[in-house]
Amino acid sequence: MSDILEQIRNELGKLDLPDGGTLISRDMVRALRIEAGEVSFVIEAPDAAVARMMEPLRAAAERAAMSVRGVTMARVALTAPTPEKPAPQLKVGGHPKGGQSSIRPADVQSVLAVASGKGGVGKSTVAANLAVALARAGRRVGLLDGDIHGPSLPRMMGLEARVSSPDGETIEPMRAHGVTVMSIGLMMETGKAVIWRGPMLMGALQQMMSQVRWGALDVLIVDLPPGTGDVQLTLCQRAAPTGALVVSTPQDVALLDARKAMDMFRTMKTPILGLIENMSMFHCPECGHEAHIFGHGGVTAEAEALGLPLLAALPIDLETRIGGDEGRPVAMGDGPVAEAYARLADRLVQGGMA
Repeated sequence: MSDILEQIRNELGKLDLPDGGTLISRDMVRALRIEAGEVSFVIEAPDAAVARMMEPLRAAAERAAMSVRGVTMARVALTAPTPEKPAPQLKVGGHPKGGQSSIRPADVQSVLAVASGKGGVGKSTVAANLAVALARAGRRVGLLDGDIHGPSLPRMMGLEARVSSPDGETIEPMRAHGVTVMSIGLMMETGKAVIWRGPMLMGALQQMMSQVRWGALDVLIVDLPPGTGDVQLTLCQRAAPTGALVVSTPQDVALLDARKAMDMFRTMKTPILGLIENMSMFHCPECGHEAHIFGHGGVTAEAEALGLPLLAALPIDLETRIGGDEGRPVAMGDGPVAEAYARLADRLVQGGMA
């Protein structure tokens, strides 16, 4: 999907503006998205007078999008600020607003926190694929990237455009693979570092939870950053998660931090729904040999010792890595890894957690 969006941007970059530059070089394209072959985006003119002269360019942009293979329909709108109605400015981040005890969206039935305690164990990969698997199971799913400093879900879900705000307050999230997605990475310039202290992290989480038009959801999955800091505490204290899923590799070093994450959830009175062992094994595609690169049985033993269910044991494989890099979560397919995520999703649905 990200390849199609990039091809569309390339085609739009060929459309010259009368006063120089292109739609892309002048940053006039907003909310570019594709769902089931249907492309939509907005061309934002500098003012109303220019917008009135841009109808031929709008039509050309529509034709350019339709020329890309895989696009079945294109909807392009023209917009411009006016003196009476200036362009809304959405402030990103900031300190949390007072007077709001709960930040849990009203129409969300279940909030599941996906945590790890440690970075690099594939927590975001699990969150993205679980969201897609739940959507394929017929659930209404939201996916929130709580990793403010290192947002990776836009790339994993094949999203490149920035989110829009009709009024400078509410935020229109993006859609990908049947999932409603929100991330600080969809609000910032690509490659720009988020250099914020704790209060601003808390404000950003509040903003993405309570200002986004999530709509009615069966489940909102929150991909938490590593550690046990401000984002985790804010979510547990003010969003009342239904429960937490703790991801770890079998490696002892990963389990050390996973235990700290579980201790935090117990301290914050957030139910731990179970453990997920990621990178559990590797099956050689040539000879079929099963190798335990990060050890064997560590998460299983931990779950048994704590009396918690082992929700899934997910392998490490090339398809998962490629799918994450290309914005095509492996759970979209039909292979063994997709089936593992489907079983995990079904287990959560049958348990009334999603």
